[in-house]
Amino acid sequence: MTQQERTKHNLWILWFANFFVAGSMTMVLPFISLYIESMGNFSETYVEHWSGITFGITFVSAFLFSPIWGKIGDRYGRKKILIISGLGMGLSILFISFAESVWELLLFRFFMVFFSGFIPMSQAFISTQTPKEIAGRILGTLQTGSITGTLLGPMVGGVLADAFGYSATFKWTSFFIFFSALLVMATKEFRIEMKQGEQSHYSSKEVILHIIKNPVMLTVLLISTLVQIAHFSIQPILSLFVAKLHGPVNIAFYSGIAFSAAGLGNLLMSRNWGKIADKHGYIKVLVILLFFSGIVYLPGAAVTEYWQLVVIRFILGVAIGGIIPVRIAYIRQEAPIAMQGEVLGYNNSLRFLGNIIGPMMGGFISGYLGFSAVFISTSALLLISGVILLISMHKHLKLAKHTA
Repeated sequence: MTQQERTKHNLWILWFANFFVAGSMTMVLPFISLYIESMGNFSETYVEHWSGITFGITFVSAFLFSPIWGKIGDRYGRKKILIISGLGMGLSILFISFAESVWELLLFRFFMVFFSGFIPMSQAFISTQTPKEIAGRILGTLQTGSITGTLLGPMVGGVLADAFGYSATFKWTSFFIFFSALLVMATKEFRIEMKQGEQSHYSSKEVILHIIKNPVMLTVLLISTLVQIAHFSIQPILSLFVAKLHGPVNIAFYSGIAFSAAGLGNLLMSRNWGKIADKHGYIKVLVILLFFSGIVYLPGAAVTEYWQLVVIRFILGVAIGGIIPVRIAYIRQEAPIAMQGEVLGYNNSLRFLGNIIGPMMGGFISGYLGFSAVFISTSALLLISGVILLISMHKHLKLAKHTA
């Protein structure tokens, strides 16, 4: 089997693994707040606040450990890390199905993310096997696996939750994640050939200096936090917003559709955004996507009907779908192969920082100012991110130059 054939083989195995992981994780997202609500007689504000905290706490340990897992992957291989990640997440989610209080749920969610990062690690796994001139297209293809899972997961989770209850849905989630870990065992890990004279290993100090010396890359990494704050601010309270718009009937199912609408738009455009960025430049396309996403999110503040929310979520998916593969393809272009896992680890860590802040911010803003304020603040953050990257691009034109 040639290198190209092995890469294709690995790509499709990880496509399905990402599909099951993303689908399983998003099966429970639409009803996290409803799960908390079922644990006691709580006020609406209490549920909104704890939904944000419980949702965000899962990313605290991921924020701390992502660079470490990335460095270990660079040194010892990413296949082992992916298997450990899948098994650890599956076991943690199984424990969540037995939670009887908000504090138990909070504790198990925290430990779950110690093993998280499966999808980002799989992106690093494929990135180091991919020539940089087609990185956007390949990584965009890989992302369609997680997007398809994200698209179907909330609807399947909503149906299971309505039919069998929340605890049973968590058990199904753990089963599918265990299966994803088994799929990874069928991959073959390798790296494309490094340039002559290129280092085979880098210290953490060398990796950090490499990032600091490239202000555009540093900006791209820091913006990861702002983008995730914006994107995740609405996630933990979306089911409560759907209940307000649609009513309490089959709320888990309709929340799942609202979640999935963004996934459908994402699925349709993710690979295409990667191809466009391969041709025209990763930074240029990132700037366009950030402004597009910010503009699309703003009308959510004026939503009065359920269908309007679904339409906005779909268009947002189209806009935001290319940000992750294009960002990773840019890192693939700028970072040497031997340090890419650690660089992507810092990227993931900053993303998880946004995942921590976003849900808590969304929960508190909605609790005190209402749902509309969450959409306005989200739109503002995305537009600010676009402005920051645009300024950085013009100040450092040589570093933003597309070389793929």
